[in-house]
Amino acid sequence: MVCQEIPDEVTLALNISGCPNHCKGCHSPWLWKDEGVLLDEKFLSILVERYKSDITCICFMGGDQEPATVNSLAAFIKNNFKEIKTAWYSGLEEIHPSISLSNFDFIKIGPYIEEKGPLRSPNTNQKFFFVGKDKSLTEYHFPPKNG
Repeated sequence: MVCQEIPDEVTLALNISGCPNHCKGCHSPWLWKDEGVLLDEKFLSILVERYKSDITCICFMGGDQEPATVNSLAAFIKNNFKEIKTAWYSGLEEIHPSISLSNFDFIKIGPYIEEKGPLRSPNTNQKFFFVGKDKSLTEYHFPPKNG
């Protein structure tokens, strides 16, 4: 569970392995390998049932090699656990065409470029969006950390 990835949410962050991006300076290079437990609706249901009293959001961290699957899993959450928000952190340059905005409350796109820094950097190339009720995107800028 994390408290900083999605503003004002207690989030169950699910790291999805098999990342095709291999960004220089990546904070999670172990996710480049395709290994771990298959994330499907059954396993996702087990996780949600275990943590639903503690979380307000689920964030799919990665999944760029199969965005349609991420979209499908987010739709499953939206249809079966309506009180839980959904988010996707993607290293893709643009929102993949297989993604339906109605399945997400938040989307972060953009590969990590070491020289430009993470979301909190004023020079970052990454973009973080709220998905509005009308399914429009509103960009949100992470404030720089103090100190």
